Amino acid sequence: MRDRLNVSLPVAMISQIGDLAARRKVTRSAVVEAAVASLLSPDSAEKTEAALTRRLDRLTRQMQRQERDLMIALETHALFIRFWLGQMPPLPPEAQAAANALGQERFTRFLDTLGRRLSQGRSFRDDIPLDIPAMRQTAPAPAPGKDASSS
Repeated sequence: MRDRLNVSLPVAMISQIGDLAARRKVTRSAVVEAAVASLLSPDSAEKTEAALTRRLDRLTRQMQRQERDLMIALETHALFIRFWLGQMPPLPPEAQAAANALGQERFTRFLDTLGRRLSQGRSFRDDIPLDIPAMRQTAPAPAPGKDASSS
């Protein structure tokens, strides 16, 4: 059901409505109806705010993943260094040259393996569960016969 409404508008605006109606091949009433519907619908500012909120949420999740990945990399590196320093005895001077050569060879193999993994799209990060805190909460129960406080 439709009802008629007579409106008074400036001549220039009526001309713009007529031009738009001709370009879109619709009636002037359809152009005015769409404009009024747009005015009565939720604000474009609200739509923009909702879109920005979704975008910010997505960026926040991306930053959280990057922060998690950086934390894993730093912790892995720190644990490796701590373990290596704790396990490696000092070398006598006469063995250092051989150890340096072996270290250089191992480092070259490491770089080759790293390059291969990266070129295949594989990453150590993919081997780590997404929710580490949840893993800590579900720690395995102590072995039978052992007291949890004795470890």
